[in-house]
Amino acid sequence: MVSTMIDALWGWPPPVLDPAGPYSGKVTTLAWSLFGLGAFVTLVVVLALWVAIKGPDKWKAKLGGERAIWLGGVAFPGVVLTALLVWGLTLTASLTEPIHGDEMRIRVTGEMWWFRVQYLDPSGAVVMEDANEIHIPVGRPVVLELESADVIHSFWVPHLSGKKDMIPGRRTLLRIEADRPGEFGGVCAEYCGRQHALMGFVAVAHEDDDFREWYAERNERLVSAGRGIATPEEPLSASMTVASEQSADSRPDAGADANSDQLSGQQLFMQSGCGACHRVAGTEANGLAGPDLTHIGSRRTLGAGILPNNRGTLIGWIGDSQSLKPGNRMPSYDMLNADELEAIAIWLEQQR
Repeated sequence: MVSTMIDALWGWPPPVLDPAGPYSGKVTTLAWSLFGLGAFVTLVVVLALWVAIKGPDKWKAKLGGERAIWLGGVAFPGVVLTALLVWGLTLTASLTEPIHGDEMRIRVTGEMWWFRVQYLDPSGAVVMEDANEIHIPVGRPVVLELESADVIHSFWVPHLSGKKDMIPGRRTLLRIEADRPGEFGGVCAEYCGRQHALMGFVAVAHEDDDFREWYAERNERLVSAGRGIATPEEPLSASMTVASEQSADSRPDAGADANSDQLSGQQLFMQSGCGACHRVAGTEANGLAGPDLTHIGSRRTLGAGILPNNRGTLIGWIGDSQSLKPGNRMPSYDMLNADELEAIAIWLEQQR
Protein backbone atom coordinates (compact mmCIF):
# COMPACT_ATOMS: atom_id res chain seq x y z
CA MET A 1 0.00 0.00 0.00
CA VAL A 2 1.32 3.43 -0.87
CA SER A 3 1.74 5.90 1.97
CA THR A 4 1.44 9.08 -0.12
CA MET A 5 0.79 10.02 -3.72
CA ILE A 6 4.51 10.83 -3.98
CA ASP A 7 5.29 7.16 -3.27
CA ALA A 8 2.81 6.13 -5.97
CA LEU A 9 4.52 8.43 -8.49
CA TRP A 10 8.10 7.53 -7.57
CA GLY A 11 10.25 4.76 -8.92
CA TRP A 12 11.42 3.40 -12.26
CA PRO A 13 10.06 3.33 -14.84
CA PRO A 14 8.35 6.66 -14.20
CA PRO A 15 4.54 6.44 -14.35
CA VAL A 16 4.27 8.25 -17.67
CA LEU A 17 6.30 5.38 -19.20
CA ASP A 18 4.58 2.62 -17.21
CA PRO A 19 1.02 2.42 -18.56
CA ALA A 20 -1.54 0.47 -16.55
CA GLY A 21 -4.42 0.83 -18.98
CA PRO A 22 -5.30 1.11 -22.68
CA TYR A 23 -5.64 4.90 -22.74
CA SER A 24 -2.32 5.58 -21.06
CA GLY A 25 -0.70 2.90 -23.22
CA LYS A 26 -1.35 4.91 -26.36
CA VAL A 27 0.03 8.06 -24.77
CA THR A 28 3.16 6.12 -23.79
CA THR A 29 3.58 4.79 -27.33
CA LEU A 30 3.37 8.33 -28.66
CA ALA A 31 5.82 9.54 -26.00
CA TRP A 32 8.44 6.92 -26.89
CA SER A 33 8.08 7.81 -30.57
CA LEU A 34 8.68 11.47 -29.79
CA PHE A 35 11.69 10.59 -27.64
CA GLY A 36 13.14 8.50 -30.45
CA LEU A 37 12.51 11.15 -33.09
CA GLY A 38 13.97 13.81 -30.82
CA ALA A 39 17.11 11.72 -30.29
CA PHE A 40 17.46 11.20 -34.05
CA VAL A 41 17.10 14.92 -34.80
CA THR A 42 19.62 15.75 -32.06
CA LEU A 43 22.08 13.31 -33.59
CA VAL A 44 21.61 14.85 -37.06
CA VAL A 45 22.17 18.36 -35.67
CA VAL A 46 25.33 17.28 -33.81
CA LEU A 47 26.71 15.63 -36.96
CA ALA A 48 25.92 18.71 -39.04
CA LEU A 49 27.65 20.89 -36.44
CA TRP A 50 30.71 18.65 -36.53
CA VAL A 51 30.83 18.85 -40.34
CA ALA A 52 30.49 22.63 -40.22
CA ILE A 53 33.39 22.94 -37.75
CA LYS A 54 35.72 19.97 -38.37
CA GLY A 55 34.58 18.41 -41.64
CA PRO A 56 36.31 18.53 -45.04
CA ASP A 57 35.77 21.64 -47.14
CA LYS A 58 33.84 19.61 -49.72
CA TRP A 59 31.29 18.51 -47.07
CA LYS A 60 31.05 22.04 -45.70
CA ALA A 61 30.19 23.35 -49.16
CA LYS A 62 27.45 20.78 -49.60
CA LEU A 63 26.06 21.38 -46.11
CA GLY A 64 25.79 25.12 -46.79
CA GLY A 65 24.34 24.71 -50.26
CA GLU A 66 20.83 25.65 -51.32
CA ARG A 67 19.86 22.01 -51.97
CA ALA A 68 20.77 20.94 -48.43
CA ILE A 69 18.80 23.83 -46.95
CA TRP A 70 15.66 23.01 -48.93
CA LEU A 71 15.86 19.27 -48.27
CA GLY A 72 17.07 19.29 -44.67
CA GLY A 73 15.51 22.54 -43.47
CA VAL A 74 12.14 22.55 -45.25
CA ALA A 75 11.15 19.27 -46.90
CA PHE A 76 12.33 16.83 -44.22
CA PRO A 77 10.73 18.65 -41.22
CA GLY A 78 7.52 19.27 -43.17
CA VAL A 79 7.07 15.63 -44.18
CA VAL A 80 8.07 14.18 -40.81
CA LEU A 81 5.95 16.54 -38.71
CA THR A 82 2.90 16.08 -40.95
CA ALA A 83 3.21 12.29 -40.77
CA LEU A 84 3.71 12.46 -37.00
CA LEU A 85 0.61 14.63 -36.60
CA VAL A 86 -1.60 12.29 -38.64
CA TRP A 87 -0.25 9.18 -36.90
CA GLY A 88 -0.53 10.74 -33.42
CA LEU A 89 -4.14 11.81 -33.94
CA THR A 90 -5.02 8.35 -35.23
CA LEU A 91 -3.25 6.61 -32.37
CA THR A 92 -4.95 8.66 -29.65
CA ALA A 93 -8.40 8.87 -31.26
CA SER A 94 -9.89 6.61 -28.59
CA LEU A 95 -9.13 9.25 -25.93
CA THR A 96 -11.78 11.52 -27.46
CA GLU A 97 -14.37 8.97 -28.58
CA PRO A 98 -18.00 9.88 -27.78
CA ILE A 99 -19.19 8.89 -24.31
CA HIS A 100 -21.77 6.09 -24.54
CA GLY A 101 -23.53 6.87 -21.27
CA ASP A 102 -23.42 3.38 -19.74
CA GLU A 103 -19.97 3.70 -18.16
CA MET A 104 -19.41 4.06 -14.44
CA ARG A 105 -19.18 7.77 -13.65
CA ILE A 106 -17.26 9.68 -11.01
CA ARG A 107 -17.35 13.46 -10.63
CA VAL A 108 -14.07 15.00 -9.52
CA THR A 109 -13.97 18.67 -8.54
CA GLY A 110 -10.68 20.47 -8.13
CA GLU A 111 -10.50 22.85 -5.19
CA MET A 112 -7.59 24.74 -3.65
CA TRP A 113 -5.79 22.36 -2.94
CA TRP A 114 -7.57 19.03 -2.94
CA PHE A 115 -9.96 16.89 -5.01
CA ARG A 116 -13.62 16.36 -4.13
CA VAL A 117 -14.77 12.92 -5.36
CA GLN A 118 -18.43 12.02 -5.95
CA TYR A 119 -19.68 8.68 -7.26
CA LEU A 120 -22.74 9.00 -9.49
CA ASP A 121 -25.67 6.75 -10.36
CA PRO A 122 -26.97 6.43 -13.96
CA SER A 123 -29.22 9.46 -13.50
CA GLY A 124 -26.26 11.62 -12.46
CA ALA A 125 -27.24 11.84 -8.79
CA VAL A 126 -24.47 11.75 -6.19
CA VAL A 127 -24.61 8.49 -4.24
CA MET A 128 -21.31 8.54 -2.36
CA GLU A 129 -18.63 11.13 -1.56
CA ASP A 130 -14.95 10.94 -0.81
CA ALA A 131 -11.82 13.04 -1.24
CA ASN A 132 -8.38 12.66 -2.81
CA GLU A 133 -8.94 8.97 -3.57
CA ILE A 134 -10.65 7.24 -6.50
CA HIS A 135 -11.63 3.57 -6.64
CA ILE A 136 -12.32 1.85 -9.95
CA PRO A 137 -12.76 -1.73 -11.19
CA VAL A 138 -10.11 -3.31 -13.39
CA GLY A 139 -10.98 -3.80 -17.05
CA ARG A 140 -13.91 -1.38 -17.19
CA PRO A 141 -13.78 2.13 -18.64
CA VAL A 142 -14.72 4.85 -16.15
CA VAL A 143 -15.83 8.33 -17.18
CA LEU A 144 -14.66 11.17 -14.97
CA GLU A 145 -16.70 14.38 -14.94
CA LEU A 146 -14.11 17.04 -14.19
CA GLU A 147 -15.03 20.41 -12.67
CA SER A 148 -13.37 23.20 -10.73
CA ALA A 149 -14.73 25.16 -7.79
CA ASP A 150 -12.25 28.04 -8.00
CA VAL A 151 -9.32 28.27 -10.45
CA ILE A 152 -8.12 26.15 -13.37
CA HIS A 153 -6.75 22.78 -12.27
CA SER A 154 -5.68 19.81 -14.37
CA PHE A 155 -6.39 16.16 -13.56
CA TRP A 156 -3.63 13.68 -14.34
CA VAL A 157 -3.05 10.10 -13.29
CA PRO A 158 -0.15 9.13 -15.61
CA HIS A 159 -0.59 5.36 -15.29
CA LEU A 160 -4.20 5.47 -16.49
CA SER A 161 -4.75 8.30 -18.99
CA GLY A 162 -3.67 11.68 -20.28
CA LYS A 163 -4.23 15.10 -18.71
CA LYS A 164 -7.50 17.06 -18.73
CA ASP A 165 -8.13 20.61 -17.55
CA MET A 166 -10.67 21.34 -14.82
CA ILE A 167 -12.18 24.71 -15.69
CA PRO A 168 -14.52 26.82 -13.52
CA GLY A 169 -18.05 26.89 -14.96
CA ARG A 170 -17.40 23.99 -17.35
CA ARG A 171 -17.55 20.22 -17.16
CA THR A 172 -14.99 18.20 -19.10
CA LEU A 173 -14.98 14.43 -19.53
CA LEU A 174 -12.05 12.03 -19.28
CA ARG A 175 -11.95 8.27 -19.69
CA ILE A 176 -9.66 6.19 -17.53
CA GLU A 177 -9.25 2.43 -17.38
CA ALA A 178 -6.90 0.10 -15.54
CA ASP A 179 -5.85 -3.27 -16.92
CA ARG A 180 -4.22 -4.38 -13.68
CA PRO A 181 -4.96 -3.86 -9.98
CA GLY A 182 -2.81 -1.40 -8.09
CA GLU A 183 -2.46 2.03 -6.55
CA PHE A 184 -1.53 4.84 -8.90
CA GLY A 185 -0.55 8.37 -7.95
CA GLY A 186 -2.16 11.40 -9.55
CA VAL A 187 -1.54 15.13 -9.41
CA CYS A 188 -2.88 18.50 -10.41
CA ALA A 189 -0.91 19.29 -13.58
CA GLU A 190 -1.86 22.99 -13.91
CA TYR A 191 -0.38 25.64 -11.63
CA CYS A 192 -3.23 26.66 -9.34
CA GLY A 193 -1.64 28.65 -6.55
CA ARG A 194 0.68 28.42 -3.61
CA GLN A 195 0.24 24.73 -2.79
CA HIS A 196 -0.14 23.42 -6.33
CA ALA A 197 2.79 21.05 -5.84
CA LEU A 198 1.07 19.50 -2.81
CA MET A 199 -2.24 18.73 -4.55
CA GLY A 200 -2.43 15.04 -5.33
CA PHE A 201 -4.54 11.92 -5.03
CA VAL A 202 -4.36 8.14 -5.31
CA ALA A 203 -6.34 6.06 -7.80
CA VAL A 204 -6.97 2.48 -6.63
CA ALA A 205 -7.84 -0.19 -9.20
CA HIS A 206 -9.54 -3.33 -7.81
CA GLU A 207 -10.26 -6.70 -9.32
CA ASP A 208 -13.99 -6.99 -9.97
CA ASP A 209 -14.82 -9.01 -6.84
CA ASP A 210 -12.66 -6.76 -4.66
CA PHE A 211 -14.35 -3.69 -6.09
CA ARG A 212 -17.79 -5.11 -5.31
CA GLU A 213 -16.65 -5.84 -1.76
CA TRP A 214 -15.27 -2.31 -1.37
CA TYR A 215 -18.49 -0.83 -2.73
CA ALA A 216 -20.61 -2.99 -0.43
CA GLU A 217 -18.60 -1.92 2.62
CA ARG A 218 -19.09 1.74 1.75
CA ASN A 219 -22.78 1.17 1.14
CA GLU A 220 -23.04 -0.68 4.44
CA ARG A 221 -21.75 2.36 6.30
CA LEU A 222 -24.24 4.65 4.61
CA VAL A 223 -27.12 2.19 5.08
CA SER A 224 -26.35 2.14 8.80
CA ALA A 225 -26.55 5.93 8.73
CA GLY A 226 -29.93 5.78 6.98
CA ARG A 227 -28.62 6.59 3.52
CA GLY A 228 -28.09 3.62 1.21
CA ILE A 229 -26.39 4.31 -2.08
CA ALA A 230 -26.94 1.32 -4.34
CA THR A 231 -29.75 1.35 -6.90
CA PRO A 232 -30.87 -1.52 -9.15
CA GLU A 233 -29.97 0.46 -12.27
CA GLU A 234 -26.44 1.26 -11.21
CA PRO A 235 -23.56 -0.34 -13.15
CA LEU A 236 -22.04 -3.23 -11.17
CA SER A 237 -24.70 -2.72 -8.49
CA ALA A 238 -26.79 -5.87 -8.65
CA SER A 239 -24.46 -8.05 -6.62
CA MET A 240 -23.26 -5.07 -4.61
CA THR A 241 -26.79 -4.39 -3.41
CA VAL A 242 -27.18 -8.00 -2.26
CA ALA A 243 -23.84 -7.96 -0.49
CA SER A 244 -24.65 -4.67 1.21
CA GLU A 245 -28.07 -5.84 2.40
CA GLN A 246 -26.60 -9.06 3.79
CA SER A 247 -24.05 -7.21 5.90
CA ALA A 248 -25.93 -4.00 6.80
CA ASP A 249 -27.58 -5.52 9.86
CA SER A 250 -24.25 -6.58 11.34
CA ARG A 251 -22.71 -3.11 11.43
CA PRO A 252 -23.17 -0.91 14.49
CA ASP A 253 -24.92 2.40 14.02
CA ALA A 254 -22.54 5.04 12.57
CA GLY A 255 -23.42 7.44 15.35
CA ALA A 256 -22.77 4.90 18.11
CA ASP A 257 -19.48 5.11 19.96
CA ALA A 258 -17.37 2.04 20.72
CA ASN A 259 -15.76 3.59 23.78
CA SER A 260 -15.49 6.79 25.79
CA ASP A 261 -12.52 8.02 23.74
CA GLN A 262 -14.63 7.94 20.60
CA LEU A 263 -17.49 9.69 22.41
CA SER A 264 -15.13 12.36 23.63
CA GLY A 265 -13.60 12.67 20.16
CA GLN A 266 -16.96 13.12 18.49
CA GLN A 267 -18.03 15.71 21.04
CA LEU A 268 -14.77 17.64 20.60
CA PHE A 269 -15.13 17.40 16.82
CA MET A 270 -18.54 19.05 16.97
CA GLN A 271 -17.72 21.54 19.72
CA SER A 272 -14.64 22.74 17.84
CA GLY A 273 -16.74 23.62 14.80
CA CYS A 274 -15.32 20.89 12.53
CA GLY A 275 -18.82 19.83 11.51
CA ALA A 276 -19.44 23.24 9.96
CA CYS A 277 -16.97 22.41 7.17
CA HIS A 278 -16.91 18.61 7.11
CA ARG A 279 -19.61 15.98 6.73
CA VAL A 280 -19.63 12.64 8.58
CA ALA A 281 -22.59 10.43 7.68
CA GLY A 282 -24.71 9.41 10.65
CA THR A 283 -23.73 12.44 12.74
CA GLU A 284 -24.78 16.07 12.94
CA ALA A 285 -21.64 17.08 11.03
CA ASN A 286 -22.97 18.18 7.66
CA GLY A 287 -20.53 20.78 6.34
CA LEU A 288 -19.80 21.05 2.64
CA ALA A 289 -16.83 23.42 2.50
CA GLY A 290 -14.18 20.79 3.21
CA PRO A 291 -13.62 17.12 2.39
CA ASP A 292 -16.25 14.56 3.37
CA LEU A 293 -14.85 12.61 6.34
CA THR A 294 -17.36 9.73 6.37
CA HIS A 295 -14.66 7.28 5.24
CA ILE A 296 -11.50 9.09 6.32
CA GLY A 297 -10.29 6.16 8.41
CA SER A 298 -9.91 4.00 5.32
CA ARG A 299 -8.09 6.56 3.17
CA ARG A 300 -4.48 6.00 2.30
CA THR A 301 -3.36 9.62 2.60
CA LEU A 302 -4.10 12.96 4.26
CA GLY A 303 -3.75 16.53 3.01
CA ALA A 304 -4.42 15.61 -0.64
CA GLY A 305 -1.79 12.94 -0.92
CA ILE A 306 1.05 14.51 1.06
CA LEU A 307 0.92 12.46 4.29
CA PRO A 308 0.33 8.79 5.14
CA ASN A 309 -2.92 8.31 7.03
CA ASN A 310 -2.31 7.25 10.62
CA ARG A 311 -3.09 8.55 14.08
CA GLY A 312 0.08 10.59 14.36
CA THR A 313 -0.42 12.41 11.07
CA LEU A 314 -4.09 12.97 11.88
CA ILE A 315 -3.11 14.62 15.15
CA GLY A 316 -0.48 16.74 13.40
CA TRP A 317 -2.84 17.79 10.61
CA ILE A 318 -5.67 18.79 12.95
CA GLY A 319 -3.36 20.62 15.32
CA ASP A 320 -1.23 22.51 12.81
CA SER A 321 -2.27 22.01 9.21
CA GLN A 322 -0.91 25.44 8.30
CA SER A 323 2.64 24.32 9.03
CA LEU A 324 2.21 21.20 6.91
CA LYS A 325 0.44 22.90 4.00
CA PRO A 326 0.60 26.69 4.40
CA GLY A 327 -2.32 28.60 2.97
CA ASN A 328 -4.78 25.72 2.89
CA ARG A 329 -8.30 26.63 3.98
CA MET A 330 -8.32 24.61 7.19
CA PRO A 331 -7.15 26.61 10.23
CA SER A 332 -4.74 25.11 12.73
CA TYR A 333 -6.47 23.98 15.94
CA ASP A 334 -3.58 24.81 18.22
CA MET A 335 -6.00 25.70 21.00
CA LEU A 336 -6.63 21.96 21.54
CA ASN A 337 -4.28 20.10 23.86
CA ALA A 338 -2.59 16.80 23.01
CA ASP A 339 -5.25 14.64 24.68
CA GLU A 340 -8.06 16.42 22.86
CA LEU A 341 -6.31 16.12 19.50
CA GLU A 342 -5.73 12.42 20.09
CA ALA A 343 -9.37 11.88 21.04
CA ILE A 344 -10.54 13.46 17.79
CA ALA A 345 -8.00 11.43 15.81
CA ILE A 346 -9.14 8.18 17.46
CA TRP A 347 -12.74 8.95 16.53
CA LEU A 348 -11.85 9.84 12.97
CA GLU A 349 -9.89 6.59 12.61
CA GLN A 350 -13.17 4.74 13.18
CA GLN A 351 -14.89 6.50 10.28
CA ARG A 352 -14.63 3.88 7.56
